[in-house]
Amino acid sequence: MKMVIAVVQDKDSSRLSQALVKEGFRATKLASTGGFLRAGNTTFLIGVEEERLDQLLEIIKSNCHSREQMVAPMPPAGTGVGPLIPQPIEVQVGGATVFIVPVEQFYQF
Repeated sequence: MKMVIAVVQDKDSSRLSQALVKEGFRATKLASTGGFLRAGNTTFLIGVEEERLDQLLEIIKSNCHSREQMVAPMPPAGTGVGPLIPQPIEVQVGGATVFIVPVEQFYQF
C-alpha cells in the first residue's frame, strides 16, 4: 500500500475530487497555502494499493493542469526592503506536486 500526497491548485481541486470518486478512490482533502505565491491549494491524502497506483497517477495528471499566471512578487516580510512597486512576472502555476510514501500498516476502524 502507498500513501499519495497530491498538492493541487484550488482551481483543479473540484474536478480532481469528482474524478477520484467516479473511479472509486477515497481521499481526504486539506486546505493548504503555497509558499511562493501564497495562493490557495488543496492537499489530497489518498491511500492506494500498489496495483492501482498508476491509475491514480493518471487521474491526477489528467485533471490537474498547469497554466501561466501574472503575479506581483512581494518581498519577504521582515527584510527591511523599502516600498517597492514590483513588476508583475509570469509564472507557471497549477499542475500537481505528488509524493508517494510507502505504508507499512493500515487500520480502518
